[in-house]
Amino acid sequence: MAREPSLLLLPADRPRISQLIFFVLGCVTTLAFAPFELSILVPLVLVPFLYVCLTNSPRDSAKHGFWLGFGMFLTGTYWIYISVAIFGQAPTWIALLLMIGLVLLMSVYLWITGWLISRLASGEPWLLLVVAPAIWVIVEWARGWLITGFPWMSLGYSQVDSALAGWAPLIGVYGVSALMVLFSAAILVAIMTRGRQQMIAIGLVLLPGLVGAGLRAVDWTEPDGEPLTATIIQGGISQDKKWLIEQFQPTLDFYRNETRKAAGSDIVVWPEVAIPAASDRVEGYILGLESDSRINEQTILFGILERVTERTIKPKTYNAIIAVNGEERQAYRKRHLVPFGEYFPVPATVREWMRMMSLPHSDLTAGDEPPPLIHTLGGVELAVAICYEDAYGAEQLYAMPEAGILINVSNDAWFGGSIAAHQHLEIARMRSLEVGRHTIRATNTGVSAFIGPKGEVLETGEQFVPVTMTRSVQPYKGATPYSSVGNGLVLGLAFLIVGGFWLGGRVNL
Repeated sequence: MAREPSLLLLPADRPRISQLIFFVLGCVTTLAFAPFELSILVPLVLVPFLYVCLTNSPRDSAKHGFWLGFGMFLTGTYWIYISVAIFGQAPTWIALLLMIGLVLLMSVYLWITGWLISRLASGEPWLLLVVAPAIWVIVEWARGWLITGFPWMSLGYSQVDSALAGWAPLIGVYGVSALMVLFSAAILVAIMTRGRQQMIAIGLVLLPGLVGAGLRAVDWTEPDGEPLTATIIQGGISQDKKWLIEQFQPTLDFYRNETRKAAGSDIVVWPEVAIPAASDRVEGYILGLESDSRINEQTILFGILERVTERTIKPKTYNAIIAVNGEERQAYRKRHLVPFGEYFPVPATVREWMRMMSLPHSDLTAGDEPPPLIHTLGGVELAVAICYEDAYGAEQLYAMPEAGILINVSNDAWFGGSIAAHQHLEIARMRSLEVGRHTIRATNTGVSAFIGPKGEVLETGEQFVPVTMTRSVQPYKGATPYSSVGNGLVLGLAFLIVGGFWLGGRVNL
């Protein structure tokens, strides 16, 4: 009579059923991130995955990792379809192709993760404690920059409200991801071992959280000067209406009128491309804003498509933030552009086809490196990130420690009522945590927010409606350990571990 497989034997005895279960576990992982914020689900997903890596071949572990990733990214980034098909007005088949293609690509990273962990752990629970966090963080980091990068849904973001968040000012989001994997691996080792080894594993389960809770009480940076009064203005204009001719003048009037009402604010921040026009076509309007800022002695930052025609054969268009303060006009130009959104890495024949199909096909120009800091009338330096640039934490460290406040502007209207805007807010919170600064975050339809230096949400505005929020914001000075060294320490240690075990395994073959 055939032996009924137990749950633990499913990966070997019923691989297809087991992989389906891991697809479901991947879907569940999305619930650990905003807006659901069930961070405790991460170890409940990672422990089974690490068990498979420990007890199965690298090939089988890789397959399970792939399906885990497919479920995670399919449910966690489905909003790409909304952006491309509904608001980008691309044919359904193109939107599905782009979404599924990205999901498959991201799933390959989890395939690699499973293969490497299984290969280097070699079935030894104690090796899992060392190699699993190192491999995870290397692959997660690589996912953030290879082929333009897509760092969305790094595990560390899910822990922005947990005790592990206390580690972020030291080791950044990737370090927090590594600690979450260590925590999960320690749970598995504690289950699989006995005696002294089990006690040590239990200690490793408790240690990251206990130390992290203590670290949350540490002030790595300190207030610098007097607080500023800041105002966020959110237009609440949906993406399908934003560029309509009949919406143009009401949009301009709304932002200027709301800014005039905030005459007592030191800083007024509008969202990404709040003005739906190229800068050279609304020069008179900008001059009016400069006049307002001079009268009210304030700094106004507004998103716009900045078109530069001087000293260039072909005009250049930037996704920019223009700052006026009555004395000078400053600009921050987006550096990390979105592929297939702000530039199109396709051959000329494909670009021509896109033009004929009335699809977006023109490239924006990336800003220079390093970008300038924006400064207020009072001399406070502002570090600006546009849209998903703030998902690249290390790229923002150029501004530290000079910048006293972080500014993030975005247009999450592209993703409708999906979870994307909430995920993006979670990412912005991690940036504040890493460098110990307030963030002023203005978006077109939400979620606009004031974020404190420990990543706490101080105030948010309702989505999809006009919002004007004013709050006192304190500039900070000083440098967290992470803002001084970036990802170098965590990645260096991870590469040493993986390289050492890989070379050691080759020697023993």
